[in-house]
Amino acid sequence: MKVCGIVAEYNPFHNGHKYQIEQTKKLTGCDTIIAVMSGNFMQRGIPASFDKWTRAKIAVENNDVDLVIELPVCYATASAEYFAHGAIGILDALNCVDYLSFGSKYNDVEVLKRIASVLHSEPEEYKNLLQKELKKGTSFPLARSNALKNFLKKEFNSKILETILLDSNNILGIEYLKALLTYDSPITPCAIERIGGDYMSTEIVGNFCSANGIREMLESNNLSNLSSVLPAPTLSILQEQLTLGKAPMMLKNFEKEILFLLRRLSTTELSQIADVTEGLENVMKKASLESFTIEQLIENIKTKRYTKTRVQRILIHSLLGITKGILQEQKETPQYARVLAFSKKGKELISEATKKSRIPIVTSVSRFLKNATETQKEMLALDIQATNIYTLGYPVPIFRKNNLDYTMPMQEVK
Repeated sequence: MKVCGIVAEYNPFHNGHKYQIEQTKKLTGCDTIIAVMSGNFMQRGIPASFDKWTRAKIAVENNDVDLVIELPVCYATASAEYFAHGAIGILDALNCVDYLSFGSKYNDVEVLKRIASVLHSEPEEYKNLLQKELKKGTSFPLARSNALKNFLKKEFNSKILETILLDSNNILGIEYLKALLTYDSPITPCAIERIGGDYMSTEIVGNFCSANGIREMLESNNLSNLSSVLPAPTLSILQEQLTLGKAPMMLKNFEKEILFLLRRLSTTELSQIADVTEGLENVMKKASLESFTIEQLIENIKTKRYTKTRVQRILIHSLLGITKGILQEQKETPQYARVLAFSKKGKELISEATKKSRIPIVTSVSRFLKNATETQKEMLALDIQATNIYTLGYPVPIFRKNNLDYTMPMQEVK
């Protein structure tokens, strides 16, 4: 079988995701799709609107994805670079993936690969340009974008470069390509042009709306347009979750816990949280004492250099106890591929991947831990802890269960 990998959050799975998979199959001729999907916390520093098992089941129920593997939380909540590094590391280690498909506003893979090669090799001239930009006090993403434009201005039209580097999906795609270079992976990349608005847009274009727009509908209880932008299986399962009161989960569900932690921890302890640098711990401590809501807290911490998304990631790291030391230990190489959901075809793929994979395929947490290495145990412990904390955000107390990673079965869709 021809296998294509996709990195996703599916928060939630919508018509745009379905379109990407349909186009991927046409372009590559693949007949099997593996999705490496974030668990209960997202790269933009928010909790998933729906738990990881529900989202994995939805992806397979739509008859599009055959196998869903969880991206460990140490990667899922990290910057775009480490997010991509972890996800591509898993796909490469499975040793059975032929293609990588990603959505992009600019689908000329060769241009994106050239940009990725600069980030991978980091020529001296580029590094000097980057340092010059950072000294201006700009955020790292903007500084890097400006440095790349200056470095590549002789090769590409500056307007094209600016257009590419302003779009978050393009940037993430470039990080995937860079990760493929890092791993010296034989996986062939392909870019599928995104249609509709960008990832932050709330506009409905035809039958398409961004995941961010859909989450806003869910959070404001404006459900009238959901049927036009979600596949039927997604809509059915989401309505069930909404009725139960298990969704949508939002950052404000953890408002008191985050404020409590920031007020309790010393500035020394805050300085050890992943991504906290340049004395931000002092700003965080002061903001926690002066803020009463999560919105106020973010507003009081963010700066030109520390964007809202970066601040949210830091708050999630503080909530989950992910320190710089933990991230440094865990981020280098994925330790396992943990299965969340599969179809009949996905079951065959698990069997094939088990024979070829360079990392263990985890189908039972309890069984895996019996023979796991200390590094594997530590990485999985973070995922288990993340789920235990995630369930505390449920408004209905009966759902605040512990150790679901041990008791929840893989979602098999026949």
